[in-house]
Amino acid sequence: MTTLTKYEYDRVTLSDEGMDQAKLDALLRFNEYHDNQYFDGIAKGIKLKQYVGIIQVDGLSIEVLPKVDRNRDNDTWREVLIQMLKATGRMKVQTTGHANVQRQHLNLLEIYFEMYLKELQYLIRSGLVKKYRKETSNVKALKGKLEFAGNIRKNLIHKERFYTTHQVYDVDHKIHQVLGVALDIVSHFSKGTRLSDMCRRVQLDFPDVRRIGVNEQVLSSIRLDRKTAGYKKALEVARLIILNYSPDIKSGQEQMLSLLFDMNILWEEYVLAMLKKECKGTDIKVKGQDSKRFWGSYKTIRPDIVLEKGEETYIIDTKWKRPTNKQPSVEDLRQMYTYSRFWDTEKVMLLYPGDPIDSKFVSYRNQEIDQRDHQCKVAFVSVLTKLNRLDQGLGAEVLTEVGVSV
Repeated sequence: MTTLTKYEYDRVTLSDEGMDQAKLDALLRFNEYHDNQYFDGIAKGIKLKQYVGIIQVDGLSIEVLPKVDRNRDNDTWREVLIQMLKATGRMKVQTTGHANVQRQHLNLLEIYFEMYLKELQYLIRSGLVKKYRKETSNVKALKGKLEFAGNIRKNLIHKERFYTTHQVYDVDHKIHQVLGVALDIVSHFSKGTRLSDMCRRVQLDFPDVRRIGVNEQVLSSIRLDRKTAGYKKALEVARLIILNYSPDIKSGQEQMLSLLFDMNILWEEYVLAMLKKECKGTDIKVKGQDSKRFWGSYKTIRPDIVLEKGEETYIIDTKWKRPTNKQPSVEDLRQMYTYSRFWDTEKVMLLYPGDPIDSKFVSYRNQEIDQRDHQCKVAFVSVLTKLNRLDQGLGAEVLTEVGVSV
């Protein structure tokens, strides 16, 4: 397995190790299938966008890491990405693989695969849930509903058999069928890795169930009850694996699996999680994606984070991509002014990752329409500590920047 380690907005070309025209064509088909959101096509290659994670296609893994500070090594940013996924709830299961990320240089696929296999092992040891289902087949004893036409067609000679529709109580139901599909995908992409032996053992213990076509509709139709509540974590990871699996997109024979996360969304969710953690047990309310109507009943505006303390409201809009010369765009400033008007607040802040700067709120007031001053600030907070670890005190730093005391 060849692994390419890239950063956001890097280029992947045919000159990179392991890349060839067939893989490039597969990546372009994959991107076209997803409305060209992951990267842009360039001459003899692709240019990555703000999505981070991993793409694996026919023996080649392309690992995309966040791009805040390239002075840190790859292992640092790989660990930061994993910690951010955990903090935001996108990686909910503890694994031994995660504890050894830096030592073994695991990629995200291996971590999620191990999460999934360990969940299946837990379910198998706990005892798989059985359910009733209807089956139409030949049986040696009359039970259920006799299918007359089918019985005549199939048992004209074998009078001792009955072709019936009857109930069966076993493990071959939709939940296990979905888990089986995800297990097949993990088996294919873990060949030759340290997880291949673990995967084979799970496959031996997992029941032989029918393989069905699984899509978003099938996954959404699954409803868990008291008996099947323990399947929640396994189904969450299975959903992630199945929906990101792209076998033979439109044409070609390359099988592809991707786990890509929009850093703009991940940064917003991480800041929100850190603020909620910092404000827990205080009189400060933290809201994410609080919306208000902007244009009749058709359009709404949603700032990333809204803080409420007493009668005061503070708006924070997170931006992962840092501005040129640390100056925000006119569009961002207009957006912040709109937030301040609709939420009737004095303080709004644009928040970027990076080394902190000494910045202050800048006031603006239109005497004709504004009843109060509106103040906007551009702030930067460090993602990493001096020890190259994800900064767990980020929530307190953000509150200090916006001027809220706990």
